[in-house]
Amino acid sequence: MKLGAAFSNTTIGTDWGAVKEVAQALDGAGFDSIATNDHVIGGHPDRAGGEKVHTYDVAVHEPIVLLSFIGAVTSRVELATSILLLPQRQTTLVAKQIAELDLLSGGRVRLGIGVGRNWMEYEALNEDFGNRGKRMEEQVEVLRRYWTEELVTFQGQWHQLDRVGLNPMPVQRPVPIWMGSFVGAINENVIRRIGRMADGWMPQFPPDKLAPVLDRLRGYAADAGRDPASLGIECGIRAQKGDDPQTWADLAVAYRDLGATHLKVMTGADCANPGEHIDLMLRWQQAVSEAL
Repeated sequence: MKLGAAFSNTTIGTDWGAVKEVAQALDGAGFDSIATNDHVIGGHPDRAGGEKVHTYDVAVHEPIVLLSFIGAVTSRVELATSILLLPQRQTTLVAKQIAELDLLSGGRVRLGIGVGRNWMEYEALNEDFGNRGKRMEEQVEVLRRYWTEELVTFQGQWHQLDRVGLNPMPVQRPVPIWMGSFVGAINENVIRRIGRMADGWMPQFPPDKLAPVLDRLRGYAADAGRDPASLGIECGIRAQKGDDPQTWADLAVAYRDLGATHLKVMTGADCANPGEHIDLMLRWQQAVSEAL
């Protein structure tokens, strides 16, 4: 099982030195990946209507730029989005940005994508919130074509391409595309889509809730003519400074026994500075590595 860290985008702050310190510590400690989330803008809390969506008062770094910086100050760790809100972005521009990041990092990119639920971002970016799921499916097909073909011709519902191509191309052809899902919410259409199209899934469920969904996911993959064993599964464990490390170890073993291929630690607001994030992540890494 590969062990990664979710870069604490909302709590790491805006000091570039702190970002560098954490990234290099994780790279040097042997973490397999660094993942970061995505919000372009946030609206006023009054607009959220009680729904838990990103608002303007929480700082979030732009993920592709952030991972470009992290890639430049590290040498081996995988660079993952977890997740990039793909349908609120132009497909061709994302194809170019991710290809460039993959090239300049030596083939270290894993693109995790999702649709999100913050209509205010779609509104500000002039993209349709209502058709985001279907549109993302077409985007995935277009991205893979861009990353594997010198010239792309494609006629879809939202993309019309006539003999166009990226130059330079990425190292990975194609860059792996994983998909995420909402915390604790099971949308069967999303599970079907992942089984049919994705290279992996980034679920947000405890082991007891995850097991039956994994069975259905693997069934959908088989129905699509795919090998269910080829799907990567990345689970996450939230860690706080006062946690008993045995709890992390027990969760890691439970996820492993379900067939998870990747596991990441998520630290949060109880860490007051970069050093505390690093210390907590390293304690988690040691406890989980010993258990596995």
